[in-house]
Amino acid sequence: MISLPRLYAILDAGCFPNTQALFAAAGKLAAAGCTLLQYRNKSGNARVVLEQARELRKLFPHPVAQNATRVGQPQNPHVSQNWRDMGHPRTGSQSPHPVAQNATRMGQPQNPYVPQDRRDLGHPRTDHLIRLIMNDRADLCLAAEFDGVHVGQEDLSPESVRKIIGPERWLGVSTHNPEQIREADLTSADYLAIGPVFPTSSKEKPDPVVGLEGVRRARALTRKPLVAIGGITRTNARSVIEAGADSVAVISDLLRDPRKSAEEFFRILR
Repeated sequence: MISLPRLYAILDAGCFPNTQALFAAAGKLAAAGCTLLQYRNKSGNARVVLEQARELRKLFPHPVAQNATRVGQPQNPHVSQNWRDMGHPRTGSQSPHPVAQNATRMGQPQNPYVPQDRRDLGHPRTDHLIRLIMNDRADLCLAAEFDGVHVGQEDLSPESVRKIIGPERWLGVSTHNPEQIREADLTSADYLAIGPVFPTSSKEKPDPVVGLEGVRRARALTRKPLVAIGGITRTNARSVIEAGADSVAVISDLLRDPRKSAEEFFRILR
């Protein structure tokens, strides 16, 4: 079973004025200690989504799939062996894998959408690995060499996604009521998300609010790691964890000064 960090940061491309701002926010979240980032782009076509996702992977490079600690699987000497169990902002002295870093020094073409100096992203160096999750698209998860995919009720079924991404990458499933929790609990999903916990503006047609009682009910129905999402802020995050969630997924309350906001979440969620 995986272990989730308390803060599950979601980068929604629709919340940023341009690609540069998206990448800058990603860097600041990483500098704050975030180890789990979901990339979400509901409006971009597949080519745009893939281009942005690949640039995110370049910013936070490491071996794909991490050879996680499932029984009988070979270990990768370049990756911390407790990677799947990482549930805190920092993992020690591990440094990002050097693949794809500073590509411009080798004479490769520069991407005009990405700062050529990582310091421009607010993190001259991070000593923890960043796990990247693709929203909805299992195919683009593989193409961008992401570490997992998160799907909703109207996307491919969890088992169909698992066949595409294999056993090592993480698979998350959104749920909105007890019946969906029970169904998702029987799948190979690594974690389940429940929400919206509170009213949210991040979706045009959100599902009915489940409240803290919905989190408690979900906790009683599954032993899988549980992510709460929807309207979660620094003001109410602690109550969500106390209701039984292992992690809180946040979009809006990380937009203004991402690094400072994330650091405050970590202090609140200790």
